[in-house]
Amino acid sequence: MPNLIDSHAHLDLLKDPATALQEAAQNNVSYIVTVGIDLQSSRLAVKSAASDSRVLAAVGIHPNDSTQVTDEDISELARLAGSSKSVVAIGETGLDFYRDHCPRNLQEAAFITHIELARETGLPIIVHSREASEKVMALLDRHATGMNVILHCFSLHDEVEACAERGYFMSIAGNVTFPKATALRMAASKIPPGLLLTETDSPYLSPVPRRGKENSPANIPYILAELAGLRGISSATLADQVYTNFHSAFNLSFPT
Repeated sequence: MPNLIDSHAHLDLLKDPATALQEAAQNNVSYIVTVGIDLQSSRLAVKSAASDSRVLAAVGIHPNDSTQVTDEDISELARLAGSSKSVVAIGETGLDFYRDHCPRNLQEAAFITHIELARETGLPIIVHSREASEKVMALLDRHATGMNVILHCFSLHDEVEACAERGYFMSIAGNVTFPKATALRMAASKIPPGLLLTETDSPYLSPVPRRGKENSPANIPYILAELAGLRGISSATLADQVYTNFHSAFNLSFPT
């Protein structure tokens, strides 16, 4: 099955990124977006994208690391965003109210700054939301109108319709294969076809039957098959739809 998509991975956190890329190719994963969570990983994402045409980069600072986001940090992200056409998004950014690594007001300020940078650069924004859906939606409504928004590791289970009305892309990770993930599985079955993306969030959230092991982009077929079953369509049909959605979400031209 050709043209599978991993719209969110952290290649720099894998034990052996080179082998992971080889295995992804063997499993027909055509594109991988490797995502920065701080300045160092953002630099590494840009470097990875420069060395492999299947890899694209996103640059940003994770909400858990928002405590010390400075103007200089944002300037560096802007520089990285403009350094290569392989940089296709700003993020990941957003809000994480599950952990207490960073005060909420500082997370919100950093999130808004990332949204502003995405608007300035004309790039989509990759959003992390954990137990913060109400505030995330409010800030996106206030600051991200008209922008391409990718809700990574989609967790706004009760907000599928609201997200669809706003045209937000909803990206599903390996936890959709977990038998107890009832709310996520129900939400994933309701996402409009044109707004669905697939991701691994490697090295996290390995899908069944790889659960408990390091996740990698090569595991996308398990996620795709689960989603196809939930939606009552073939994996091939869903793969084609996700491939199209991926290009729309990240403002990419189709290969000629």
